Amino acid sequence: MNPRISESIQQSIAAKQAIAADNDFLCRIEKAAEMIIQSLRGGGKIHFCGNGGSAADAQHLAAELSGRFYYDRPPLNAEALHCNTSYLTAVGNDYGYEHIFARLLRGTAKKGDVLVGISTSGNSKNILCAYDVCKELGVNIISMTGATGGKMKDLSDLLLNVPSTDTPRIQESHIMIGHIICELVESAMFPR
Repeated sequence: MNPRISESIQQSIAAKQAIAADNDFLCRIEKAAEMIIQSLRGGGKIHFCGNGGSAADAQHLAAELSGRFYYDRPPLNAEALHCNTSYLTAVGNDYGYEHIFARLLRGTAKKGDVLVGISTSGNSKNILCAYDVCKELGVNIISMTGATGGKMKDLSDLLLNVPSTDTPRIQESHIMIGHIICELVESAMFPR
């Protein structure tokens, strides 16, 4: 058997164990959930953005909130910013790809909303442009990144920087963190 299979699994486990052993990180996960809960209770919207695999994660997590997670309940106001391909291609062509998230936020976001930006490097230019708009509008920013946090680190209200520099391991941890947040949000918004 190819040893790379077991090595990849062990590396994924190690990244997650590092998070589990970091009490500060666990507190930040809880704070992210609380930030989202506060926004939703105040009539806010949760926006997600990312590129490539991180776009898939953004869409996945938005669906967990707007659809359902563990049980049937009313939908929560959450959306991934990249889902309208006609919009993306028009704005990317007419204004530049770095403006695709920022322009949409200008039309849909309001004070008290939350933007969850997902980037393994923390340096995605279109997310950084979106953060500038969030600062102007009073939208809270949660960043999910790799170890360094990149440029997103200094613009975030809350940073969830996975202690890894390996893109697949970071993304695997992002979805785990996102699922935990969704579980906390769902149970707080709709206690059983």
